[in-house]
Amino acid sequence: MLHVHSFVFNAFQENTYIVYDEIGLCAIFDPGMSNPKEEDTLVSFIEQNSLKPIALYNTHCHIDHVLGNRFLYEKYGLIPQFHEGEVPVLVAVENMAPMYGFRYETSPIPETFLVEGQTVTVGTHSLRLLFVPGHSPAHLCFYAAQEGFVIGGDVLFRNSIGRTDLPGGNHEQLLDNIRQKMYTLPDETVVYPGHGPSTTIGFEKETNPFVRG
Repeated sequence: MLHVHSFVFNAFQENTYIVYDEIGLCAIFDPGMSNPKEEDTLVSFIEQNSLKPIALYNTHCHIDHVLGNRFLYEKYGLIPQFHEGEVPVLVAVENMAPMYGFRYETSPIPETFLVEGQTVTVGTHSLRLLFVPGHSPAHLCFYAAQEGFVIGGDVLFRNSIGRTDLPGGNHEQLLDNIRQKMYTLPDETVVYPGHGPSTTIGFEKETNPFVRG
């Protein structure tokens, strides 16, 4: 069984997730820690639960989702994993951080990249990668079919969707991908988004004002 624990970090109120299995192996998704206090909060949870970090994933590389990449690389030796199409987004963070008043230490860039349809694992548990661009040029969601949840990043929120006015965003593409990639998941699938409370696919198909199922 996989467990999902969320943290809310940085001025954008970004959701960082730790997904861990029954023996304590864990993956960290979208680390948004922007200061030492937030870093300590994440590390304390890992230590108190005797977890072993084995992977770091970015659904996409907007600034609020990658602020902790360098810290986790230095602390646990984890190189962030994401789609190659997000590299220009990550590189742009360097110049963007001062505008938002963020301290940003340059994120490592991996030598190999995640691709659509690939499967990643936490212990014996699998998460399948869904390629859902629109909010960002190469956004990935991580779908745990057996456990019935998806780490959704900034694609689909409770009664909202990701903004599409940033570089590489495309509104119609996002709507199409939500219909084709997200709304085809089982209705009971829990969506853990990049901001705000969790929701379910069925709830959004019925009530989301931006895109109905």
